[in-house]
Amino acid sequence: MAGLADNFLNTHGAANAQPIQLSGLQQTQLPSFADVVDRVKPAVVSVRVKAKVVASADEQGGPAGIEGLPPGHPLERFLRRFGEEGMGPRGPQQQPRAQLSQGSGFFVSQDGYVVTNNHVVANAAEVQLVTDSGKTLSAKVIGTDPRTDLALLKVNESGNYPFVQLASGKPRTGEWVLAVGNPFGLGGTVTAGIVSAQGRDIGSGPYDDFLQIDAAVNRGNSGGPTFNQKGEVVGVNTAIYSPSGGNVGIAFAIPAATVQSVVEQLKEHGSVARGFIGVQIQPVTAEVADAIGLKDAKGALIAEAQANGPAAKAGLKRGDTILAVNGEKIADARELSRKIATFAPGAKTNLTIWRDGKEREVSFEVGRQPAA
Repeated sequence: MAGLADNFLNTHGAANAQPIQLSGLQQTQLPSFADVVDRVKPAVVSVRVKAKVVASADEQGGPAGIEGLPPGHPLERFLRRFGEEGMGPRGPQQQPRAQLSQGSGFFVSQDGYVVTNNHVVANAAEVQLVTDSGKTLSAKVIGTDPRTDLALLKVNESGNYPFVQLASGKPRTGEWVLAVGNPFGLGGTVTAGIVSAQGRDIGSGPYDDFLQIDAAVNRGNSGGPTFNQKGEVVGVNTAIYSPSGGNVGIAFAIPAATVQSVVEQLKEHGSVARGFIGVQIQPVTAEVADAIGLKDAKGALIAEAQANGPAAKAGLKRGDTILAVNGEKIADARELSRKIATFAPGAKTNLTIWRDGKEREVSFEVGRQPAA
């Protein structure tokens, strides 16, 4: 067979040795991010925090994978779920001690407002920002929102600071993104990747709606921005999944829409007020839907209505299934929590519920969610 092949090549010459052409596929070069980086990097800062914490002696070896989390942070559950070692039993408490930590952040206004993660500045006694040019600025914490892990800072020194815009729309899965931050204290580090997935729930709370990206994100990137190719912030890097504590290409960022809503409230009030319904809810499975006579397995089944809570006051009770809020259908329990949270406390709403084989309309006054 080797001889036949040699003879064929000799007879037909080099004309047969042509590269394969794939019809319908465009051949494109990978993009350069240099121009975008030049525009946005001056707005990204390193965040240095001196905090006073009370720690037990065995808290030094917490789970790897999510940097800088204070003890008891809900994201610890995410690590345990994916096989990380637990925190171990708590020993006797020690006296408060100073703890130094670092993360990332970015200016969102010319007058010096900076966005970062709540877990970066938790228990902060002193906050310093180091700009891309190397200047050190003192800052204060304006407000924090533990439920979304966001915080808003303000530089103490007046000035005109370079800032970036939050994106008005969602990125598409597969789009290029850039992560800029301060991994391991290496300020101004830029990495590139794509949006791997959207709407990720990593078990940190009822408002999980993370972008998943594969740009390299490591310890110290927390609170830093993820940019699209227009130089707009599409997310705030907050967590990684990693058996080792280092980058494995699975990072999570808080979407810009969430950041926009939270930052506006933190700037105005110093905290975030969310609507509250006051029920324990469970998903509507196909078996549950069949048992209660629902055509589709959608909605949120009330397992318990909190005594004297907003739902109980509206007449909702165990066994009711919430199907819609103000006419907008609810897919599941998670969506109900998010939807109610968008209403201001005291707002009047209408709930569509399923009870005793019939749809009913119930007027409902949204309560105020207790502080985290």
